[in-house]
Amino acid sequence: MASFVIEGGHRLEGEIYPQGAKNEVLQIICATLLTAEEVTVHHVPDILDVNNLIQLMRDMGSEVKKVGIDSYSFKAANIDLNYLNSDEFLKRSASLRGSIMLVGPMVARFGKAFTPKPGGDKIGRRRLDTHFIGIQNLGADFKYNANQRTYEITAKKLKGTYMLLDEASVTGTANIVMAAVLAEGTTTIYNAACEPYIQQLCRMLNSMGARISGIASNLLTIEGVKELHGTVHTVLPDMIEVGSFIGMAAMTQSQLTIKNVSYENLGIIPNSFSRLGIQLEQHGDDIFVPAQESYQIESFMDGSIMTIADAPWPGLTPDLLSVMLVVATQAKGSVLIHQKMFESRLFFVDKLIDMGAQIILCDPHRAVVIGHNHQLRLKGGNMTSPDIRAGIALLIAAMSADGISRIHNIEQIDRGYQNIEGRLNALGARITRI
Repeated sequence: MASFVIEGGHRLEGEIYPQGAKNEVLQIICATLLTAEEVTVHHVPDILDVNNLIQLMRDMGSEVKKVGIDSYSFKAANIDLNYLNSDEFLKRSASLRGSIMLVGPMVARFGKAFTPKPGGDKIGRRRLDTHFIGIQNLGADFKYNANQRTYEITAKKLKGTYMLLDEASVTGTANIVMAAVLAEGTTTIYNAACEPYIQQLCRMLNSMGARISGIASNLLTIEGVKELHGTVHTVLPDMIEVGSFIGMAAMTQSQLTIKNVSYENLGIIPNSFSRLGIQLEQHGDDIFVPAQESYQIESFMDGSIMTIADAPWPGLTPDLLSVMLVVATQAKGSVLIHQKMFESRLFFVDKLIDMGAQIILCDPHRAVVIGHNHQLRLKGGNMTSPDIRAGIALLIAAMSADGISRIHNIEQIDRGYQNIEGRLNALGARITRI
């Protein structure tokens, strides 16, 4: 188990480029299974979750080539269907949350799929109902093996239908869309997720020959086609990493330019940081964060305490609430952070309290943060990263703190952030991996 040792109190300065979007590329890689032709993907981040999925694709029989610094080609012409029911496949995919999105493409193209209960973050219950019910609506049969804790999904022929999703699940929508593109007839998905990740997936599928309309809305219409062909696709910059860098600049009172952010796809994120008092400037497709000695949290128009909560797109992504909570600890004023989606994601605040933060954990979903206004610095601590987003939030806290901090289980951070210590050290941070 690796750890970070962080010497806090160093300001950052310079330019940083966000990596490719983790949540998008996991969908895109799974979608390459929908054709026997070659699909080339650019701006692929070198992170643990993505690398594990790429290796899983190789093990399944997909021909994977690295064709550039951050580019890969995938050719799923000779998939080994017997491997899908092997103990090795089930073990590897169980540790990777994104493996659930293999189900839609596999059932659509090959008529069967196997999946364990997937792994990933320990941030609360993540239902698979949306995935399974949606694919069942298309005509697939599900069988659960209680001994192996695995699902077997089969379908002779998927058929299009109308469905109203019980929740606007991003991965659930992706799975259903990937199954529906090869289904017979027309599929209509209402209450579909419409995040930029889903928009990118739909545009890539259309470039492969799919017929998807309603992209960027919550009502998708998919006319099934018989087959798809190869394409070339470029992954968006990771909006969560962009938000993480904004938070780092504010907490460390640094001047930072975040390059090539695809500003039009950031949605409400810049405005949400502005509500915490953080100054941002859009320079073309870059974000410039000037050094601020202090930042003041806004109040609502009636004078009541500001509440920042996650919501389906175009609302605020839940992946940034951990970062915004940490940033608020050094703001002037108070804010209520309301994490609606996951009931365990705020439990990392006890580590921040140990560092000197003033936080009241109201319940598993809500925390009140009383900012220090940089008058009382956090102090270095010894902590363990419970998940990807809490891990980066703790790293931000440690970078702003007085003294030395240690963060253990940084494999969680590696799952979502590429060479994070190298990139930040180049800007002036002092982070050592041991």
